Amino acid sequence: MKRVLKTLMILMALTAVTATTSQAKADWPEQITFGVIPVASARNMSDSFGNLTDHLIKELGINVKLQIAGDYAGVITGMQHSHIDIAYLGPKSYTEAAKRANAEALVIEVNQSGVAGYHGYIITKAGSGLKSMEDLKGKKWAFTDPHSTSGTLVPTVYLNKINIDPENYFGRVIYSGSHEASILSVIAGKVDGAATNDLDFDRGLGTHWEKDDFNIIWKSELIPGSPIAARRDLPASLKKAVQDAFLSYNDKDGLEKLKISGYQKTDDSQYDGIRELVAMKKALKAKK
Repeated sequence: MKRVLKTLMILMALTAVTATTSQAKADWPEQITFGVIPVASARNMSDSFGNLTDHLIKELGINVKLQIAGDYAGVITGMQHSHIDIAYLGPKSYTEAAKRANAEALVIEVNQSGVAGYHGYIITKAGSGLKSMEDLKGKKWAFTDPHSTSGTLVPTVYLNKINIDPENYFGRVIYSGSHEASILSVIAGKVDGAATNDLDFDRGLGTHWEKDDFNIIWKSELIPGSPIAARRDLPASLKKAVQDAFLSYNDKDGLEKLKISGYQKTDDSQYDGIRELVAMKKALKAKK
């Protein structure tokens, strides 16, 4: 009799959990859009994030549409107008999305060494003879996107600290649109120097370029890893499920494509240092 009662209690508990879960999911949309900033070409981004998107579909039980934005601002604007529900953002673009689109950081990328961060690079082409910032004076320079952390914000602050005004120091300054485009532009000789980062640099190793193709003439201090953020107005149960889905992602092939070891929990305060850099950049600009 005791065994029967125990079984009934277990069944009742399971039924209650199922009912609660079903009620929570009743508030979910049938589909959510996963927007990603374009750190590489649309084709390469789709390949890198394909396995992860499939994992989200399986874990959430709803359709997840992967959307590669044309630029960083496109993801921020998409969230602002509720066209994008969750997003892969850079640290700086996240702070913009938090301010303008009510974005909420859920998880942070962890690199292959187990650290939740990455480093900015300044690169030139191997054999070019350009091995220092002094060598780049008067040369053609590439930032990535105005909202990029390692491709614009961090190197701009660094250059100003060593008394370099990019617009006056370099012969020409362009915005390539993505880290991949900047790196390929250096290889092709279209630009002489470019700002990028070790994560996106490593993503192209062996397929689009080799390490020996470049001089890495500067490496930044650790930058907080890129977050996955959600709109704050999404159902709390959905945001929790999204967070859990990223935390459980362990597909070796998919993680290798992303050049990360996984994700860990984070929150908005992780990016206060980035906000300080933004304020510093604005102050430096005001002095000109």
